[in-house]
Amino acid sequence: MQRVTAKICGLSTPETVDAAIGHGASHVGFVFFPKSPRNLVADQARALTLRVPPHVGKVAVLVDPDDALVDQAIRIGGVDTLQLHGAEPAERLAALRRQYPGVGLWKAIPVRTRADLAAAAHYQPVADLILYDAKTPEGSLPGGMGLRFDWALLDGFRHPQRWALSGGIDAGNVADAARRTGARLIDTSSGVENAPGIKDVDKIAAFLQRVATL
Repeated sequence: MQRVTAKICGLSTPETVDAAIGHGASHVGFVFFPKSPRNLVADQARALTLRVPPHVGKVAVLVDPDDALVDQAIRIGGVDTLQLHGAEPAERLAALRRQYPGVGLWKAIPVRTRADLAAAAHYQPVADLILYDAKTPEGSLPGGMGLRFDWALLDGFRHPQRWALSGGIDAGNVADAARRTGARLIDTSSGVENAPGIKDVDKIAAFLQRVATL
């Protein structure tokens, strides 16, 4: 079976980027969403992505972004993958695919019930990966809040394509998450923080060291 890999999301300092890379993250994530405590401007992201070696994916997390923000994330921010975390329809992803050939497209699907999983099929033709994340309360941030959904909802679900798991995952439960769901890519943000937006290098190390044993 393919080994488990991990994305450390919401990074904002050189030290935490270096910790993620040094301990084996397959992807690092940068948030371009002003309402988030993890938000970066493009120049900040550019300085951080320059520290990332070619074998590590550089993911921009965006929420219903306009074209200007997408362009900044790619051309100035230095990312190679867009993770769309809002209500973007499949048509929006198709347009981005035409506009930015070669840039990866991930779509987050908020999950609270089994019925929520059906949305994944709509993005099968246009997304490279589906990220299942916990559905957050109305009016709150769409992710990064440490919430998790019931992983049993994935039991027997036929995934339409490559997928990853997110939502309330930390060093203490990542092994259970991978075993319970079969996820081969795990995404964490708040699970390696001391406070919203404040990543901890020791928590990043502990998380990735645990992932390396799976």
